[in-house]
Amino acid sequence: MLKFVACSLVSVFMMNASAVIASATEKVDLKVGDPAPVFEVEDDKGEPWRPQDHFGKKIVVVYFYPADMTGGCTKQACAFRDDFPKLEDEGVEVVGVSGDSAANHRLFKKAHNLNFALLADVDGKVADAFGVPVTREEKSVKATIDGKEEVLTRHVTAKRWTFVIGTDGRIASKNTSVVAADDSKAIMEVIARLKKGDK
Repeated sequence: MLKFVACSLVSVFMMNASAVIASATEKVDLKVGDPAPVFEVEDDKGEPWRPQDHFGKKIVVVYFYPADMTGGCTKQACAFRDDFPKLEDEGVEVVGVSGDSAANHRLFKKAHNLNFALLADVDGKVADAFGVPVTREEKSVKATIDGKEEVLTRHVTAKRWTFVIGTDGRIASKNTSVVAADDSKAIMEVIARLKKGDK
């Protein structure tokens, strides 16, 4: 009898373990109206960035991009930098997310005078939470910053996707076909629609 109970318990444990593994590898597919994911990640200052401190308090733009100091990503970041005062006036917060480290982000911000937070998703967990596709392999970018050559290495590279989180803490917009240089302008249009209540 004891042997039967033990075997049953082992079977139940194995089934539960399989379910956990299956759910852990299940692809996330966020839709407009879904609650924004919960996570914690380091920002470019090396401090923890938590959604509960931002989501639901204002409109938050969360844009994923492949890498610091690359052509398209630099155009995207600089466009958000230039449009940031207008977005801020509308009560909008902007955060960029890539697999780069906080140290890489600091160099990127310094090189281009970026005026918003960058999140260091070094293990790809934030991208996974949003369902953003990633590749996991080491890649490096060489850049000259203040006359000094720097090598920025990352181990996770995300696709270029942009989300807007509404003041209700839910996904208000999801763009999986982002044009880097035009992303901030597209976001301005999304914000205008949200402000009019046309979601």
